[in-house]
Amino acid sequence: MLFAIEEINNSTDLLPGVTLGYKIFNTCGNVARSVGLTLALANGNEIVSVPSKASCTRPAHVQAIMGETSSSPTIAIATVIGPFYVPVISHFATCACLSNRKEYPTFFRTIPSDYYQSRALAKLVKHFGWSWVGALAVDNEYGFNGIAAFIQAAKEYGVCIEYSEAFSSSDPPNRLQRIIEIIKQSTSKVIMAFMSHREIKLLATELYTHSITGLQWIGSDAWITDHSLTDSEGHKILVGSLGFTSPKAKISGLEEYLKQLYPSQFPDSQFVREFWEEVFNCSLNRTVNTQKQPCSGHESLQNIESQFTDVSELRFTDNVYKSVYAVAHALDMLIKCDNDQLSFSNESCIDPKHIKPWQVSDCQFILTI
Repeated sequence: MLFAIEEINNSTDLLPGVTLGYKIFNTCGNVARSVGLTLALANGNEIVSVPSKASCTRPAHVQAIMGETSSSPTIAIATVIGPFYVPVISHFATCACLSNRKEYPTFFRTIPSDYYQSRALAKLVKHFGWSWVGALAVDNEYGFNGIAAFIQAAKEYGVCIEYSEAFSSSDPPNRLQRIIEIIKQSTSKVIMAFMSHREIKLLATELYTHSITGLQWIGSDAWITDHSLTDSEGHKILVGSLGFTSPKAKISGLEEYLKQLYPSQFPDSQFVREFWEEVFNCSLNRTVNTQKQPCSGHESLQNIESQFTDVSELRFTDNVYKSVYAVAHALDMLIKCDNDQLSFSNESCIDPKHIKPWQVSDCQFILTI
């Protein structure tokens, strides 16, 4: 995202004379925190723990919100921010439910809805002649919507579902044990798993502990290419899994940009600081961590092999890049009075300092739902 913003700010064609700013928050995957930080973005970066009357009457502080990475927190964000008319653009929230324009009028995304993935997965199962399968989902909107669309499409293709179960990584252990018993007693050897990497990791580890093997997994894109699964004890259970993911993409200049980063360029960035300390196994603040050798902050990334600077498998990263550019093009059209491309009357040019979020939302033809 930072690379895209810097690239746009240096452009003479897109948003000339306008500098894009940003604020990054880490939601830690927590829905409640996501909502609080969303309100902070809408209220001048003031952290809002309990919304007040004042927080609902102030003008929106941002023109757009990028995120989230998964469907559940994105649903919460889109619900809360909808009345403020601030567009929310996600690169990885795929729940088909988010395409409901009445419920989420300002939500957009740069990744297809799960409606298409679910039907494609059902067709994949049919292609291999598997007519008797089990279905598992994560216990949230993402899982319920995804697996429901899969089951419906599977039945259309003549595929029978032996069982359909859901669980969450936060569930008590007995819930997972119940699913293990269902899998153990079932006769189907093909399992469709519409869940995140957290749930599939727990499930695979538990199956490995019980020595349950010989299963063919069909996976949703939330976990099918997740490299962190190879660190789990039960990853061998998942060898041979099939699924779909976003196509690879190349972002010109990104690798060079990443390898020229230094902490001094982002003095207030927790992300860059943690990245630096992870890559060089050192501490930028000796008083905070005395167990690691100190960093100078001038170490070079040029010859470092790291997953953080590896641009050979850019998939969802490209969706982030496209999200930033989608917003930039919307702002550009508003400022340049491109009336033919807008869905509302715009007889005069808009001052860049007074663009309203709803005006950005109305440039929705450049985004997808």
